[in-house]
Amino acid sequence: MPRKTIRDRSNPTDTNRRLNRVRHIVDNIIGTEDPDDIMQSILESLKDTVLIPDVGKYYTFVYAPKTSSITYDAHPLVGVTNIYSWGFKGVNFHWNRVRQYSWEEIVGSLHIVNSSELKDLKALPFAKIIK
Repeated sequence: MPRKTIRDRSNPTDTNRRLNRVRHIVDNIIGTEDPDDIMQSILESLKDTVLIPDVGKYYTFVYAPKTSSITYDAHPLVGVTNIYSWGFKGVNFHWNRVRQYSWEEIVGSLHIVNSSELKDLKALPFAKIIK
C-alpha cells in the first residue's frame, strides 16, 4: 500500500472537501455577506435533513418562534442535548447557551452537520439574532 502524502495525513476534519461540505463557503467568504445569504449557501450545501434530531448530533435550521417578545436566533447551530414531545433542547453555538426549540416553530427540516464541519460553521457569521 502506498504511503500517504503530507496533504493526506493532515486533519481531514477541517479541510478535506469530501468530508466537509461547507469548506467552500469558508474559503469564499469576504466578510460583507448578509447572514441570510450565508445561511442559504449552508442549507444548499447540507442536503441531508431530518425532522427529528438525535441527541449528541449537530444541526442547523431556520427558526421562527411565535412569541414576539423574545430574542432568538433565526439561524441556530445546535448540538442537541434532550428531546421531548414538544421539541428539543440544545447548545446554540452562536450564544454558547442551552436553548429550547419547539417542533412547530422550525421552518422546514433540520440540516445535519457533521462533526468535521462544526468548526467551520462556528466561524461563519450566519447567526441572525432577532429581538
